[in-house]
This record gives sequence, C-alpha cells and structure tokens, in this order.
Amino acid sequence: MAGHGYDREVEFIIVGAGSAGCTLANRLSADRGNRVLLLEAGPMDTGFHSWKIHMPTAFAHPLKDDRYNWFYHSEPEPHLGNRAIHCPRGRVLGGSSSINGMVYIRGHAFDYDKWAQLGCRGWSYREVLPYFRRAENHDRGADDYHGGDGPLRVTSGLVERNPLYRAFIEAAVQAGYRENLDLNGVRQEGVGRMDRTTHAGRRWSAATAYLRPAMGRANLTVATGAFTERILFEDATAAGVEYEHGGRTRRARATREVILCGGAINSPQILQVSGVGDADDLKALGIDPVHHLPGVGRNLQDHLEVFVQHECAQPISLLNHLTPLGRLKVGVRWFLAKDGPAETNHMDVGGFIRSRPGIEHPDIQYHFLPMAMTYDAFNINRIHGYQAMVDMMRPLSRGHVKIGSADPRRHPEILFNYLKEDEDVRCLRDGVRLTREIFAQAAFDPFRGKELWPGEDRRTDEELDGWIRRTAESSYHPSCSCKMGPERDPMAVVDPELRVRGLRNLRVVDASVMPNVVSGNLNAPTIMIAEKAADTILGAIPPAPSDAPVWVHPDWEREQR
Repeated sequence: MAGHGYDREVEFIIVGAGSAGCTLANRLSADRGNRVLLLEAGPMDTGFHSWKIHMPTAFAHPLKDDRYNWFYHSEPEPHLGNRAIHCPRGRVLGGSSSINGMVYIRGHAFDYDKWAQLGCRGWSYREVLPYFRRAENHDRGADDYHGGDGPLRVTSGLVERNPLYRAFIEAAVQAGYRENLDLNGVRQEGVGRMDRTTHAGRRWSAATAYLRPAMGRANLTVATGAFTERILFEDATAAGVEYEHGGRTRRARATREVILCGGAINSPQILQVSGVGDADDLKALGIDPVHHLPGVGRNLQDHLEVFVQHECAQPISLLNHLTPLGRLKVGVRWFLAKDGPAETNHMDVGGFIRSRPGIEHPDIQYHFLPMAMTYDAFNINRIHGYQAMVDMMRPLSRGHVKIGSADPRRHPEILFNYLKEDEDVRCLRDGVRLTREIFAQAAFDPFRGKELWPGEDRRTDEELDGWIRRTAESSYHPSCSCKMGPERDPMAVVDPELRVRGLRNLRVVDASVMPNVVSGNLNAPTIMIAEKAADTILGAIPPAPSDAPVWVHPDWEREQR
C-alpha cells in the first residue's frame, strides 16, 4: 500500500536509465527484497528506428536528432565567438551509452588519486580499479587491469581494418612516442588500438549490459516515457518523486532512497526545480528553497576538441562507404550478418600524449579516423581524407547548469565557459602543432595530401588561437556539476558516499559527481561510479584495493615524450 497521496511505494526510485541508472537497477534489484522503480523520460531502445542505436557505425544519427536525444545546446559561448555548442544527451534506455561513440577509456590512474587527495575518501585508483574490472568483459580476457566476466562487453580496435590506422601508429612512433597495446592498462601514454563497447557487431550499451538481464525480475519496474518533474520532500528527507507518465501525474514513494542518475545536465536541473540549490536563485524563480546548496549546477566541465584534417592521396578512406551504393552494401551486410564496416565506430586507433614537459600524465587524447568529418557528421568533407581529433583532457575553465524557470520541461541554461582560461587555449594549440608533427612523418608519405584543417596558412599562435575558437567542438563529456567533496568544500553537492549534503535518503550517481573530469571518455568511469555506489548503498564489503602498478614517464618534468 502506498498511501499518503502516493500511487506506489518501493524501496528505491532511480531517476534516469542511463549508464549509471541501468547499472544500479541491476545491482539493487539483485536482492529480491528491494523493490526498484526505474524512471526514464525517453523511449525503449527497440522499435523500427532502433537500428540507429545498435549499429555501431550509425552513432552519428541519434546525435543529430531528438528522437533519442535531449538535444541540448549551450548558451552562446563568450570565448568561442558566441557560438552555441551542441550538447547531445541520451533520452532512451541506456541514456548516453545508447547514442555515444562507444569508446571505452577509463581515464588516468592519477585522476582518481587526485579525487582522493581532494578529500573524496575511497576513490583512489587502487580502490576504483576493482570496480572497473567487475564491470568489464574484455575480449582479450582478464588480467590485473581488465575483467573477463562482467556485464559490459569490450572489444579491441582492429588496426588492420585500414592502412591509415597503422600509418598513424607508425608515424607517432617515428615522432618519438611509444606504441601502446593497452590504453587502459599499466600506462596510458602512447598510441595504439582503442577499446570500444561493442560485441558481436552491435553496440553494447548499459541497457544491453545491465538492464536487459534484470528486466524479468518481479521486483524491478522500468517505466519509459516517464518524465520526472520534481523530488518530493518531507522536511529534509527525500520521500519520493512526482512524474508524468501515460498522460497523468503520478507520485511514487521511496522508503529507502531516491537516486538521481540524470547526468551532468538533468541531475542539477531536477535538484534545482525541487528546491535544492542556491536559495537566492531559487527564490527569484518563485521556488521555495528546501535546502541551500550553492554548488548545484556549478563546476561544469567538458572536454573540448579540434580536428586536424588532411586530404588522403589514395582513395582508401571511409568515403567509399558513403556513396548510395556503398551505404546499401554496408547496411545489408550488417542487417544480415552483423559484421563488416558497420560493426565498428571506426575509431579503432587513438592515444594519449603530454602537450609539453612538466605535465605528469597525458593532457591530450587522440581519436584517429580514416575520414575527414565532425564527430556528429554534421559536416563531412566529400573528399578522401583522414584526421586526428585532438581533445584537451583537463580544462581549467568552469561553467554552470542553471534553471531559468520553475517548469521542469524547459531546458536549463548551460554555459561551459570553454576556453575562458588561457591555459586551455595553449593546450589545444600545442596539441595541433604536435599532431602536425606526427602527420609529417614518413609513415604518412604515401597518403598525405594537403592539410584541410587548420590549413597550411595558419602557423602563428594568433592564427591558431583564432581558428581554435572558431572551430572547437565538444567531445560530449559534460560532468562535475554536482561535485563530490568533503564537508569543508563549500561547493560540494554530495559527500564521498554520493549522498546529497544536508538531506536524507537522496543520492546523485552519475558523471556529475566527478570533482574534476577524468582524462578520457566518460562512459566507463560512470559505470564504475555506479558499481561502487551500489556496494555503498547495499552495505557490501568493497573489494580489496588493487596493487597493479601505474607507469609514469621517468623524466616527465623535463621531457615531453
């Protein structure tokens, strides 16, 4: 019996069926005594159009429309020429793991050690590595760094798929970097094959990995098309949520916890419309503050990237698959056999480098692509080409997520403040020059055509900086807007157990709790966060810390490579 104006009563309500929400739904409902309600505003990941989710090569499609995507945009970014930057977020079972680029990268070990140094006890690399291993089922099998029987399938990139992949690795080696056979292993620095979350030719989202195996449990209810409007409080306790489903407003009660898994945009938005945030800002919108917590929506971070593109002198790029006949052949092969060019995200190769001496671990990430195009395919050069996406890993610039209305359906104001800090511009500028050096090596001699971006005429700091501000795009890694931190941190939203400070029975579990964005893609770290949170919520004994070593350049203070 729910009672007290509630339609139903469960132990746990999870808001958002993304990477974290699917993971928690599985782990919490494994105890049949826990009734779990999972609310997702978007649709199921099945149906006529769902091939765009499950075919790996088609990931640009859901990034470009709003069927499975909140389709957010930032406010005009003052340091990017007032451009509004596209910020897609998944709105479907699996969340952003159902529309992302499927790159499986964990970040650097020192990222997590830094979290611990900031006062987030329990989050050092030694303590989180066992959770990465627990989640993972790597096609190379288990070792000290990888799991072999977890729910999340991980496939190694295939260097032999295109000669341009091997050229990129060999050119980087010729430039003085090391080939790295495992970018998630003992060392991150170097270039080599990139792991991805696919299996048997299909995307392996968090919905596929975690939610689908649990959906037959009688104690787990999954509601799609369920828009959470606000958290319901009784004094300082999260008692439940109000949500719209099937054309009517419903109220669900949580006897143990409400857990927000909406991500770096939606989680702070839900907190704010529910009365948790900066009290003065909320009052100005006619919202009665439940709890003054000024850090909600602050500290927003993201990775920013630019594209160094070349024309390819041989007709061997992905352009061959983008003709009408090429698309037909690729599609038919995938629908019939789940193999061929459609089984991959085409980012089979990548790497990490340091932009200059004095930086202890890599601050530049590469995704190499045998094609000249933007990540979401809004812009494709209709010539044979290749490119390196140059991503800045640890931005100093900070932004915010801030509601402009008490209406939970209105998109919030999103401002990243990209490149506000000069150091961020310097990092990308150095990255462009180092990438040009790699592309100038002998390994690319058979393939190198003219430089398309930035263009051979842009050489000075001023020319490159202007080009960066005009063309840089998001890597789609918004994070850190409900930061985790110790009690002494006035901007901390959650404590190291991810409980919202000053309130009871309320947690945030998603990429928004990162104190600082990690040096890599965010899907794997977000699933790790949820795995660890599940143990905390259930009171399980955490796994023993790992003793696996971490490599660092022996003379990083004086050498760049």
